[in-house]
Parts: sequence; C-alpha cells; structure tokens
Amino acid sequence: MNTTDFLKQLCDAAIAAAQPSLCLPAHLPEPPRGRTIVVGAGKASAAMAAAVEANWKGTLEGLVLTRYGHGVPCEHIEIVEAAHPVPDKAGFDAAARIHKMVQGLTADDLVLCLISGGGSALLTAPADGITLEEKQAVNKALLSSGAPIGDMNCLRKHLSAIKGGRLAAAAHPAKVVSLLISDVPGDDPSTVASGPTVPDPTTREQALAILDKYKLNVAPSVRNFLNSPESETPKPGDPAFANADTRMIATPKLSIDAAARVAREAGYTVIDMGDDLEGESRDVGAAHAKLALETKGPAVILSGGETTVSLKGNGRGGRNAEYALALAIGLNGAKGISAVAIDTDGIDGSEDNAGARVLPDVLARATAKGVEARAMLANNDAYGFFEATGDLLMTGPTLTNVNDFRAIVIDG
Repeated sequence: MNTTDFLKQLCDAAIAAAQPSLCLPAHLPEPPRGRTIVVGAGKASAAMAAAVEANWKGTLEGLVLTRYGHGVPCEHIEIVEAAHPVPDKAGFDAAARIHKMVQGLTADDLVLCLISGGGSALLTAPADGITLEEKQAVNKALLSSGAPIGDMNCLRKHLSAIKGGRLAAAAHPAKVVSLLISDVPGDDPSTVASGPTVPDPTTREQALAILDKYKLNVAPSVRNFLNSPESETPKPGDPAFANADTRMIATPKLSIDAAARVAREAGYTVIDMGDDLEGESRDVGAAHAKLALETKGPAVILSGGETTVSLKGNGRGGRNAEYALALAIGLNGAKGISAVAIDTDGIDGSEDNAGARVLPDVLARATAKGVEARAMLANNDAYGFFEATGDLLMTGPTLTNVNDFRAIVIDG
C-alpha cells in the first residue's frame, strides 16, 4: 500500500468509529409512558436522528438542526439546515421552535436530545434584549480572536436563552436524555455545543472577563446583559437537572484508538499525543515537525483536539490546513515523512475541504509553481497553498464530528 492510501485508511478509520449509525443505538433509552420529543443540534445531529428512527420502538416526533449540506432524510423528525460557524435566521427560527417544543411536558414524557459539535453556533436563541445581528457579531469576533473553545462557549452560554442548561430547564419535569458526540478537548458535556441540557459551571463574571481578555468589540446590549443577574446559567444541583441523563456516545479518543489499530496492524509503532491538543495551529504544526524528525520509523504519530488560528492575514484556510502548512515548513522536505490533518466533520473551518495532506515533495512542488510556503502561512492562506499543490482533502460532510484528526507517518 502506498503512503497516500495509508493516510486515507487512517482517516477513514477515525471517521467510521464515530458514525451515529454504529455508536448511537446501544445508548437509546426505553420509550416513556408519554410522548417522545426528539430535538438536537450539530453537524452530526441529522445522522443521529436517522439512527434514532431506525432503532426506536415506539412513536416519536421532533426537530433537529444541522449545518447546510449535513441533512439526511427522516420520516418523523424534521431536519432543518442552518449556517455555521456564524448563525443565521434559519438557525434562529429553528432554535425558537425547539425551545417551545420542549415546554409544557409532563414527567411521563421524554426529551431525547441529540447533540454534537457545531451545535453551539447552530442553536442560536439570543437572550432577551440581544438581537440576532448582535449575536452574529459576537460569533465573528470570537472566531477571529484565537480564543479556545472553552472560552468561546462560556460567552455563548451566557448570551443564550437555550444553551448552558437552559434547554433542560425549559423541558422540566420531563425526563431529558442527551446523547452526545464530543468534539471538545476533555469531552466535557457542558462544553459540547455549549451544553444546552447540562449544568453550567462557568459564570457571567468569567464571560465578562473573556470580553476584556480578547478585546472583543461588542454591542452595549451584550455587556449590559452580562452585567445583569439574568445572564447567569443554571448550576450543578439545580432541580431542573434532577431528571436529566447525559450519555457520551462517541469521543475523539475512540477515533484515535481506531486509527491506532490500523497503524499497528500495518506494522507501525504508534505514538499517541492525545485527543485534547490545543494551541495555535502553526505552533502545534511546528512542534510536531520537530518531533517527527527526531522519531525513528516505522512509526505513526497520532493526535486530536482543537487548535486555533489567530487571523492576521487575509488568506483562506482552516486550522487543519494551517497546521499542515506549518508542519510542511518544519519538515522541510524530509524524506519518508508524510502526514494528514483533517476535521472529522469534513469541513475545515468555513472552507470546503476537510483538511490537507503533506507529502515529502510538497514544498518543492509549490516552489515549482511560484508559491512560497512561509509567505502563504504569514497570510493565513494555507488553503491557497495546498490548492496550488493539489493536496487539499475533500471528503464532503461526513455526518459526524469528533474534531480534528492528525497523523504523521514516518517510514524507514
């Protein structure tokens, strides 16, 4: 098997391990005496809804919100597509319908909540006094700030009428069972899609501090709301969560473990860097290049997590392409070292690629086309670099999301 095929095999194994059709059925609860309402949001939520329908014994109804292009046909659960990572009116309207749908239920009813990465931006229900446009501006500012996902979601929760446990509070006293596909470092349920059905340990004071830490330019209404006690979210021990059950059905670690099995079966030593790496994409890429150059093969270095990009240029490219470009620069054409970096949902940031591939000759091929790697990295234009070399990876929506997956293959 050539290296390109092996890199693809590693990616395929990671993505397959998190497919809802495989990982969801075993976690379904028993049907209730009353109604079953299915709600949810995220890039994998439509595929999760289809898996529920295929395995549910009883009647159900509901609405699930996913990103444009990530919908799948369902018979009883309505699928609505909306924008990500910056929310739009479609997501705003669907979130309001979900919020209303779970209200007025009884203790005999069940709310089955399907949550995956991307749900935070999709499930947009701004708190009273904050407009959709103001919430969109906050999201845009966060995306370009370089803030880690925990800080982003802390602020989002405190500006929402539905996130940070407020969806579970609205559904009380119905039983709430949440099935989660994690895309966050540490698999904290309160961070996946900003935890709409779980207690929120963060505070509005922390949210205010995030505004100042990243010097975010926000509307006066945003700061005013955060200064109000009304912005505080439900905390652990709140009676709203007495009848709530959260089940993690897929995680980044499960996907890395699946790729590790493929690597070992092919005769490689596996170096597992963990599933929770954070930091600037280009810094992580440079550090991994140094590690790869010091590692004796045959070996495969695996890692996951969610790096960040602080925008300084005006180019195109998500965090995985930026990582890959920094890695390529650090490897400097070293023979026998190849790599892949993808977002497991098939969308690297807001672009149409899943990520990028690094082969030993990528810098030479770029130079032959008049493309200078360091200049492209300085301009945050990793997409343009790998587009020129033909090394963008295009999978289309994978209908799951356990965040980033990276593999460096060292032969010889």
